[in-house]
Amino acid sequence: MIKEEHEVAMLGAPQSQAPVATTVINIRSDTAVPDHIVWSLFNTIFMNWCCLGFVAFAYSVKSRDRKMVGDITGAQSYASTAKCLNIWALVLGVFLTIGSIVVLVFVFVAVYSMALEIMRNRGY
Repeated sequence: MIKEEHEVAMLGAPQSQAPVATTVINIRSDTAVPDHIVWSLFNTIFMNWCCLGFVAFAYSVKSRDRKMVGDITGAQSYASTAKCLNIWALVLGVFLTIGSIVVLVFVFVAVYSMALEIMRNRGY
């Protein structure tokens, strides 16, 4: 059986008169890079035509990750791509939503007028 010996040193005054050096770590929180995550989440939930909102959300998350590790250039690149995708998702979402509503109204009016025509021809 091996016995271990532990030595405990008593803390006291420093042994030498050398000046004490301090280390300062500056953590830079660069909030100048927007990651557009809220806009991407909105587009993912409400304007997700062609899955552009989801892709924009993925790039926003990548931008936030790059910003957290200090890679500002990478964060700006991903944020720029997320912004472009969000713009396209919003524009396509608005146009396609309005277009779908207009097409549905025209289809409803056509079906209603056809139903009235059939009723008149049958004598109702």
